[in-house]
Amino acid sequence: MVANANITACDGHLLKRLAEAGLIWLESNQEKVNQLNVFPVPDGDTGTNMYLTMRKAYEEIAQLDDAHVGNISSAIARGALMGARGNSGVILSQWWRGFAHALQEQPVFDARLFAHACKNAVETAYKGVVKPVEGTMLTVSRQAMEAVAERAQVETNLQSLFETKVEAAYASLRRTPELLPVLKDAGVVDSGGQGWTFIIEGMLRLLRGEDIHMRSVKAVAVQRPGWQDALVPEDEAGYGYDVQFLMKRQEKPFDVDAVRAAISEIGWSTLVVGDENLIKVHVHVHDPGVPISYAIRAGAALDDVVVENMQLQYVHYVEERHKREDTPVEGVAVVTVASGDGLRHLFAQELQAASVISGGQTMNPSTEDFLAAIERLPNDEIILLPNNPNVIMAAQQAAALAQDKQVRVVPSRTIPQGISAMFTYINSREELAHDALADEMNAAMTDVISCEVTTATRAASLNGVSVRAGQVIGLINDVLAVAGDDIQTVARDVLFKAGADKRELVTLYYGQDVTQAEAETLADRLRATFANQEFELVYGGQPLYQYIIGVE
Repeated sequence: MVANANITACDGHLLKRLAEAGLIWLESNQEKVNQLNVFPVPDGDTGTNMYLTMRKAYEEIAQLDDAHVGNISSAIARGALMGARGNSGVILSQWWRGFAHALQEQPVFDARLFAHACKNAVETAYKGVVKPVEGTMLTVSRQAMEAVAERAQVETNLQSLFETKVEAAYASLRRTPELLPVLKDAGVVDSGGQGWTFIIEGMLRLLRGEDIHMRSVKAVAVQRPGWQDALVPEDEAGYGYDVQFLMKRQEKPFDVDAVRAAISEIGWSTLVVGDENLIKVHVHVHDPGVPISYAIRAGAALDDVVVENMQLQYVHYVEERHKREDTPVEGVAVVTVASGDGLRHLFAQELQAASVISGGQTMNPSTEDFLAAIERLPNDEIILLPNNPNVIMAAQQAAALAQDKQVRVVPSRTIPQGISAMFTYINSREELAHDALADEMNAAMTDVISCEVTTATRAASLNGVSVRAGQVIGLINDVLAVAGDDIQTVARDVLFKAGADKRELVTLYYGQDVTQAEAETLADRLRATFANQEFELVYGGQPLYQYIIGVE
């Protein structure tokens, strides 16, 4: 793109390039966005959520060759809607939805139509939030839109309008701490507003001809939540074949080192052992004929040849594991979210959730993840239990998109709230109808106080609590409450602040980095301090948070 070009119209081809530029610039800066999390907890993921939402949006147009800007914008909106993760991603998807709706019949847009589309985008984003809060991404996009609307009255150059938009966005972003005291206390600007600004700035950099490190988006790896991420093959061609055979000497003796070097060049996960008379070969390849042909050319007689399709095994395993994670239930089914093998087992096996989506802290499930779980279940009546404040909007969006099924969202914000709701579910599901059951589960969540113990990622001063990077911190209902230098002291202090001494039951869910012995030691010390309370210890296996605590 030529810098300072007089661009007066944008067609589908240019919009596609703009979307890619916005995605790449956001991806390049996503860690900066993540670091703007208000609380110094290790799972700030606004940048990641917005990036994955934009990536899904771009995937919808990556293979399209369409000059119609309405078609391209509609495809972007559709992808963003399905890929929306976290509250920031859902708001971003609604912004694209409004933008696309204004352009749906248009082959191109000019300056005035661009201003109109931006206005519709902002209005749709505001409508998508039950209680809009100023000082957030909503404010930044609105004030940037207002500047564009005014400028479009006299300006026809789209590059100039993007310059106005980015300048106004940054000015609005700098003001967000004045509108939201919690941002001012934390010394940060709004993370969602910053992420949105990076997207628009990437578009402007393309128009100016500036370097944004453009590359094939398809080559960028996408993080997936839970066990799926660990299993996805790194190679785009899949896992390939597992090939094993014996090479028996016929004439000349074998050079084992030479055979090992040759087989290593052919594939990976190579194992070549033996002597000059008999060699055992094990190798992973995409074409099993290559190592077999090599062995024959080397003068070997082959025996005990085994070829296994690892990609097919992988596909079957994933299918079977999904079946195991989806437990058929009669009547109303619950789809919930949990991170950590212990918590997922608790929800699926003991609390009878029909489907447990891997995620929550550190990786928020998308709208598409919820819809896939809804569609897999045979039940007509479903309740979604998100267990995280940053997952609620994606669940609500999925409930609105679900077809031919009645879906309710019980807006659980924490794991202990979700567990409390599930106890009501298993005790009342046979007596109550869908809506009444959801209402009872919602009411049950008010009976539990949720605490979390983790490690601060940076220094901060919030709610009268000063924190140093690396200190142990305690949160009560997602609000920073305690900081200290050791886990046992912080756990004790956070329970006092939560009023545990006036409650009956405290449940400690210990994470993946805590041993059972360490958890038992903490539980024993807390029992000595809170002599009138009952303590239960449960393995959660959650990442990053040493303890999640329910107080009832």
